[in-house]
Amino acid sequence: MSRTSLSHRLAALASGLGMVVALALQAAPAQAAPRVADARVIIKLDADAYPLDNDRLDRQLVVMGRRHAASLAVQRPLGERVRLVTASGISSAALAQRLAAEPGVAYAVPDARVRRLDVPNDTRYTSGGAAGPVVGQWYLKPPDNQVYAAIDAQTAWDTTRGSASVVVAVLDSGVRYDHPDLAGKLLPGYDFVRDAPAANDGDGRDADPSDPGDWVTQADIDSGIVEADCKPDDSSWHGTQVSGLIGAATNNGVGIASVGRNVMVLPVRVLGKCGGLVSDIVEAMRWSVGIAVVGVPPNPTPARVINLSLGADGVCSAAFADAIAAVIAQGAVVVASAGNSAGHAVVSPANCAGVIGVGGVRHTGTKVGFSDLGSELSIAAPAGNCVDLTGPCQYPILTTSNGGKTTPGASIYTDSTNFTVGTSFSAPLVAGTAALLLSARPGLTPAQVKQLLEGSAFPFPNSGAEAGVKQCTAPQTSASGTPIDQLECYCNTATCGAGLLDVRAAVVAATTALAVIQLSPASPQAQQALTLDARGSLLQAGRSIATVVWTITDGGGIVNPGSASGPTFSVTPSGAGSFVVAVTVSDSAGVSASTSRLVSVAAASPPPPSSGGGALGGGYLLALLAAVLAARRVVSRRP
Repeated sequence: MSRTSLSHRLAALASGLGMVVALALQAAPAQAAPRVADARVIIKLDADAYPLDNDRLDRQLVVMGRRHAASLAVQRPLGERVRLVTASGISSAALAQRLAAEPGVAYAVPDARVRRLDVPNDTRYTSGGAAGPVVGQWYLKPPDNQVYAAIDAQTAWDTTRGSASVVVAVLDSGVRYDHPDLAGKLLPGYDFVRDAPAANDGDGRDADPSDPGDWVTQADIDSGIVEADCKPDDSSWHGTQVSGLIGAATNNGVGIASVGRNVMVLPVRVLGKCGGLVSDIVEAMRWSVGIAVVGVPPNPTPARVINLSLGADGVCSAAFADAIAAVIAQGAVVVASAGNSAGHAVVSPANCAGVIGVGGVRHTGTKVGFSDLGSELSIAAPAGNCVDLTGPCQYPILTTSNGGKTTPGASIYTDSTNFTVGTSFSAPLVAGTAALLLSARPGLTPAQVKQLLEGSAFPFPNSGAEAGVKQCTAPQTSASGTPIDQLECYCNTATCGAGLLDVRAAVVAATTALAVIQLSPASPQAQQALTLDARGSLLQAGRSIATVVWTITDGGGIVNPGSASGPTFSVTPSGAGSFVVAVTVSDSAGVSASTSRLVSVAAASPPPPSSGGGALGGGYLLALLAAVLAARRVVSRRP
């Protein structure tokens, strides 16, 4: 009943009972104390402590519960030793917390209300508007047969919409603070570009990371402001586009939704005309997470996640590796783009140890032609693709941008005619997801965030593309050392990461449990003992592994199918090939998580040559020949 209707009823009662009641009403406080909602809690009792005697169990439960709420009542059974209980004068959360602390209670959780999936009201979420695309922000929605690679942020938002206490640093070209969909979402940040001519803002480092535009003219090239291999180009507004994907204001009735929703963005400018310098970037990385940098004021809002939608060819440099190690030690997650060189080797810093490297996929889940690939990648996410070679782009990544060709113009959104595609836009989808995980569970380490993203990834498709699409392979080079292009292909865990980004599954795993299978040795060989280990599974704080059940679901002809229990499980593959193992891990509160893994087994290594002579013995040659033949058989079985 509303406060207005209550006052009307009280006024009518006063007129019927006389002036005494009226005076009493006048003396009453203007606002009644807020009513505490009735508590509803689902509780499960341990089998060891409570025999399966329903009547006795209910009586014991009432005795226990009334120590915390005199009105506690058992409503109905929900399973063996599982009951719904209610009480008045206390909240569900408070009662659940008290009951969970009682001896013999497996768990006690609020009987929360579940609502329909949260679909934001941002105008371009459902449809891209007059300029398209028709599918709108397809990449944030639940996947289906049309958009297999969609990341399902929409369902994840029912669990967490991000926290403003979680900061994502965007190391990029700066940002346009005047974009209306970024209002209230951007922290002050800093400009780390030292080279004033390339910075294009009239000075070097300062406290203003606003993007003045990064256009390049032929005059810039001729005068040496930028390197000779640069090309004339319009301003990219790259940092504004990346920032919008991570943290644009969401459910505000305009523009786009962002994957991180309520998380905050820290703009850190490291790119000017024709890119930026590693020296600026590594200092910016340290500053972003709260590490002191000489000559730069301290960062008052350290980031938990760094997004690097940038890269350079070559192996991970010592400078990048050193900075990344320092950042991770500070507790921050580093996410970087794979690169856009059409299937060449992963660029740096995405190929650095500890980084969550992100490859790009089409809406169908296959590798998009421009994305680079390699074993260094952790996961893949939508990068945008247009399907047709001409006409409007059908599956771009919609985001915030600016309409200026050189200097800033009007705030705009990208669309089907002014589209954004590239692994630069895959990485922020993962960075925003990492921020959601840290919002739901702030104590996660960078390694655990990486583990959650990889362990919850959705399997890559191996069919459904046009005829002629092959399996992705490791990056290839010609005889002269020139990288060979590798366009659309079917991803696998050796080339594009653990699978497709699944925000819903990652958030569920962060708030419940994640089963993990680790291998020892990491690269199994035939006829060699292999230990499967589930002890690295991720559980909620304060819980421990209670049971582990293993099942060989497909022995592949090299391992006998069967089941086993215990934290570890050992097998000895009889030959080269692959097998599938599944594991279910249950924690001390009765929460279970399952996963499966395809284990690839290499042929046995040939024995070392016998000592005492320079010539190879006949036995060694026979073993080598057998290994070669086995390797040939493995290759022939590949799809």
